[in-house]
Amino acid sequence: MKSLRVLALLLLVSILSGCGYNSIQKQDEVVKAQWSEVLNQYQRRADLVPNLVNTVKGYAAHEEKVFTEVTEARSRVGSIQVTPELANDPDALAKFQAAQGQLTGALSRLMAVSERYPDLKANGVFQNLQAQLEGTENRIAVARNRYIQAVQQYNSLIRTFPNNLTAKMFSYQVKPNFSVENEKAISTAPTVDFGTGTPAAPAPAASAH
Repeated sequence: MKSLRVLALLLLVSILSGCGYNSIQKQDEVVKAQWSEVLNQYQRRADLVPNLVNTVKGYAAHEEKVFTEVTEARSRVGSIQVTPELANDPDALAKFQAAQGQLTGALSRLMAVSERYPDLKANGVFQNLQAQLEGTENRIAVARNRYIQAVQQYNSLIRTFPNNLTAKMFSYQVKPNFSVENEKAISTAPTVDFGTGTPAAPAPAASAH
């Protein structure tokens, strides 16, 4: 009796392996790993925001609107509860992507402000933060692209016969992905219009040095 159960188990394992169970499991883990990297890079960027804002404020304190936009955008990002289920919920993923896109736009406007203040651009602390932000944006782009590809491969895998039968048996669902439209919007810097007048740059605050 015991030998029959072992034989049945081996037969089941063989059938599932032939129907893509192992491949689905492996690709699902790849998607999870890539999602964790996306979150890690977005968090790295969020952590840079307070120091970046405070440094720019030392040279451009009257640019309050831009500072408010960045702070509020970062707050919206932080208010989203990031759970393992978020990546599997199309609406939640869309809100997460929109919030990150708003922060990207706000940071672009903040960096545009720095172009008006030569002393700020020459500040070593600002240059370091700017380099960190640029590096992080690049890592975000790489992480997002890898995640998009991983999800596409996973979705294709579980839709293919006979893998689709195995996926249905074990409740593997098609995963939502970052949208192409928002991907383009995020990668495009917003137009910044400060009007025709250019106020003189105030002297940098003592605390900024």
